[in-house]
Amino acid sequence: MSTKTALITGVGPGTGSALARRFAAGGYRVALLARNGERLAALQAELPGSRAYACDVTDSGVLAATLDAVVADMGAPAVVVHNAVGGAFGNFLDIDPAVLERNFQVNVMALLHLARHLSPAMVAAGEGAIVVTGNTSALRGKANFAGFAPTKAAQRILAESMARELGPKGVHVAYLVIDAVIDLAWTRKRWPDAGDDFFIQPAHIADEVWRIAHQPRSAWSFNVEIRPFGETW
Repeated sequence: MSTKTALITGVGPGTGSALARRFAAGGYRVALLARNGERLAALQAELPGSRAYACDVTDSGVLAATLDAVVADMGAPAVVVHNAVGGAFGNFLDIDPAVLERNFQVNVMALLHLARHLSPAMVAAGEGAIVVTGNTSALRGKANFAGFAPTKAAQRILAESMARELGPKGVHVAYLVIDAVIDLAWTRKRWPDAGDDFFIQPAHIADEVWRIAHQPRSAWSFNVEIRPFGETW
């Protein structure tokens, strides 16, 4: 396990960092991708064997160069977690169309580029996992999620298409719907009266991604949903 590499996009202070810590604890070398190089450097110092790559996943040229650097530095990733997310609130009349377009680049096109660049090595190895972190916007279009939900729905469908192509070749693709408010500093401010049971913990999301990425071949999941026990659904 110590020779394997996991690549994680969207390594922010919540879920992304929790994912990095979980895979590092499991023996992986972790490639950390995000725009904030300072935060990545601090996490790299915390996690032996990890490497930070400041990267905007919406820039396909920069992303391709970054992925080439990861493979050269750390070897082809055995696990890829696409956790980077672009989101915006507002109905279809209020949102800036450019925001929806950028969110599509983060959520959908970056996933496409990641898979095109990295899955051939997984196929050649006969194993690998690509896990995408999503949410219920991938399943329904609420009025004030018009700048976000269309891109997450497209992301889920792309992941399903990938799963049908790559699964028979030994590569597991899965989509994790997170039906919850993630426990972060800004979400605590937005819901100041909510108790601890209202939030989902980033570390618990990371545990589920780890489980999915290591499922036995006889029992692979594609659509997986997680939510706090009190969540209405």
